[in-house]
Amino acid sequence: MSDLKIRLATFDDLLVINDLYNYYVLHSTCTYQTEPSTPLERAEWFASHGGKHPVTAVEIDGQVVGWGALSRFHSRCAYANTVEDSVYVHHDLHRRGVGAALLADLVERARAIGHHTIIGLIDGSQAASIAVHSKLGFHPCAHLKEVGCKFDRWLDVIYMQLLL
Repeated sequence: MSDLKIRLATFDDLLVINDLYNYYVLHSTCTYQTEPSTPLERAEWFASHGGKHPVTAVEIDGQVVGWGALSRFHSRCAYANTVEDSVYVHHDLHRRGVGAALLADLVERARAIGHHTIIGLIDGSQAASIAVHSKLGFHPCAHLKEVGCKFDRWLDVIYMQLLL
């Protein structure tokens, strides 16, 4: 999509970011969170990002329709250059390249920052997410069986890794 604009997110984007995320909390296994995030929780999350852990927003025609983030993979110091990616796109805009553009942008930002590797933690039933990560060079590195439970069913997590 040529009319996409990806930029660093601002505090003013947080209500839209939270609404986009909460849709998936309530309707999907792409996040294992089971209760919607409050605006205060989203503000605290945003405050924990920045610098080495950017949050981005994607716009189409001036409207935020998705977001991405690089987050700490683990709190221990030795993991400082390993990040986890998150990508969320408005549910009406799937399969149009928006998620791939967001993830590609996060990969370039991670390289520029100096991170060593990106990990995607993906629900095993999320074939589109697995495909987008694969397209961008991520490789499966672990398959954890029945580690999450949402919507009254056990869920597998696939770890995908991109060495930068």
